[in-house]
Amino acid sequence: MLSVSNLTKAYNGHTVLTVPELDLSPGIHYFRGGNGSGKTTFFRTVAGLLPFFGTITLNSQYEISRDPVAYRMRVNYAEAEPLYPDFLTARDLAGFVAQAKQSPAGQVEMLAEMLGVNKFWKQTTGTFSSGMLKKLSLLLALLGKPALVLLDEPLTTLDVATAATLFEFIRQLTTSQNVSFLLTSHQDVSLTGLSITNVWQVGDGVIVPAT
Repeated sequence: MLSVSNLTKAYNGHTVLTVPELDLSPGIHYFRGGNGSGKTTFFRTVAGLLPFFGTITLNSQYEISRDPVAYRMRVNYAEAEPLYPDFLTARDLAGFVAQAKQSPAGQVEMLAEMLGVNKFWKQTTGTFSSGMLKKLSLLLALLGKPALVLLDEPLTTLDVATAATLFEFIRQLTTSQNVSFLLTSHQDVSLTGLSITNVWQVGDGVIVPAT
């Protein structure tokens, strides 16, 4: 599903992430590690938001540097602490992303209702609580027809009912549409009821199988 080779990411000459080789099979992968371990840097790199050295290939076909548009059409990402231009509404952002991701008809409305974003659809994001921002970020990350969705701390500030709805939808996507997910969380992912394919430990910019 996702192959990473010879990846290095550095800031101001200081290497913060090193992934010599990582092959992720289809499914749900959980990345655990403390603050500053490199989880978010890895997710942002895989999402195509950060420059890096190395190769990242999706489904043995789309290499992020060689096929940037096709790759990004198939990889979606939700930030741990999302921020958006405070003058845009939830509907504005959903419409923009839906167009960019070529979302199927009715998908935006379905997700907005499922996650409760329709309750603040016309409000500007500058008025949003952290929970509202989280719900919007999850909606945006599920738009289009992704092959891979990265959710960084999806449980943070999310209410219990919405979390349960989200994880049921993730189960549906993995089984019926073969969508894979990468998750991070400071909370116990076993409580989500998701069938985790692999657990990975991230520390000091290195990723290894959890023991």
